[in-house]
Amino acid sequence: MPFLLMDYSAGKVKTMSQYKRVLLKLSGESFCEPGGFGIEADPIESIAERIAKISQLGFQVAIVVGGGNFLRGATFSQKSHIPRTTADYMGMLATVINACALQETLEKNGQPTRVCSAIEVSAICEPFIRRRAIRHLEVGRVVILAGGTGNPFFSTDTCAALRASELNANLMIKATKVDGVYTDDPMRNADAKLIETMTYQNVLEQNLKVMDPAAISLCRENRIPIIVLNIFDEGSITKALNGQKVGTLITESL
Repeated sequence: MPFLLMDYSAGKVKTMSQYKRVLLKLSGESFCEPGGFGIEADPIESIAERIAKISQLGFQVAIVVGGGNFLRGATFSQKSHIPRTTADYMGMLATVINACALQETLEKNGQPTRVCSAIEVSAICEPFIRRRAIRHLEVGRVVILAGGTGNPFFSTDTCAALRASELNANLMIKATKVDGVYTDDPMRNADAKLIETMTYQNVLEQNLKVMDPAAISLCRENRIPIIVLNIFDEGSITKALNGQKVGTLITESL
């Protein structure tokens, strides 16, 4: 549980927490309305407002974006003649599109932002260099991490766990369109119940589709707690960072 206090220095009110640096994993589908495609104004503006607010509270925010609102490499490869390797690279490019759109929307909200990509797209974003990304975070910039890991056959969930480990994040938040991890699909089963706390081992043993096993294992190895929550619930991320109960918390022990 994070230690909380309020800092009123220089006339500013900031929430102080052990979660100084957070890695936020955003799915590509969060950039459009349910069932939609591509990027839509209302969802991305809503996300940007929430991210800007938590950055302004003093938290260091890194973001890994997915690309499923445009293309999922594995699925696209299965349904076409495109090899999996090429399809995955296409998916990485989709994450760059999302990252650039989010950057522009954040900066319109007054939040300085940098996009760092694992694949080289020098005209629109920086390459991912660990020390440079950490410096951006230290001076108050939001860092959007695009291009996945830069390698095919790895999901953006695994990328999020990898970047959280590299950047020494204190917390990883998987932002979804549901309130957390349930006993069953809440869209199909009205009796499904929200699971408030789980262990990494629970997720792996039960083969839950919260995140890839590789991502869970990376977070476990580096002792990075994971919170799964609904990004569209007002204040959900801020509550999580302040140690309040929200979504599902995944840690080493209950």
